Amino acid sequence: MILIVMGVSGSGKTTLAQMLVKLTGWQFAEGDDYHSEANRQKMHSGIPLTDEDRAPWLATLHELISKWHLRGEDGILTCSALKQTYRETLTADLPIEAYRFILTEAPKEVISQRMHARHHFMPAELLDSQIATLELPANALRVSALEPPEVAGRKVLETLGIATSTTTN
Repeated sequence: MILIVMGVSGSGKTTLAQMLVKLTGWQFAEGDDYHSEANRQKMHSGIPLTDEDRAPWLATLHELISKWHLRGEDGILTCSALKQTYRETLTADLPIEAYRFILTEAPKEVISQRMHARHHFMPAELLDSQIATLELPANALRVSALEPPEVAGRKVLETLGIATSTTTN
């Protein structure tokens, strides 16, 4: 199974994904780590990415999760996956039962506060463009980023029928 934790920047994707990794022991890939330097510079400068900017990045992430699937490996990927076409690119040629999208959500004010408090190449000034770009997925599991990560992670796994491999302290 491949879990793709999605949502706008600052919505808690990485926090939830890291908890899911802790609970399952599955491998993890942070989608932001696969952005080109040009994309990082563009975002850092406050310029939203275009579909053309995102295309090579999404293709790389698709290749990564396709390899996991072909090897029969479970994994967790974070990726904004803001548009339906992006989600289709990520999961092209994968059987529907091989993956699940998990949408992290929080009020805009909370996300903005988080973005202002962290050091990241995505400035808080781009939050509005992220929200405007987001096309809510029809079949994603929706998770409140206001819940404690362990509670949210356990709910995700319980909903999906995935056993935990470890306990947290």
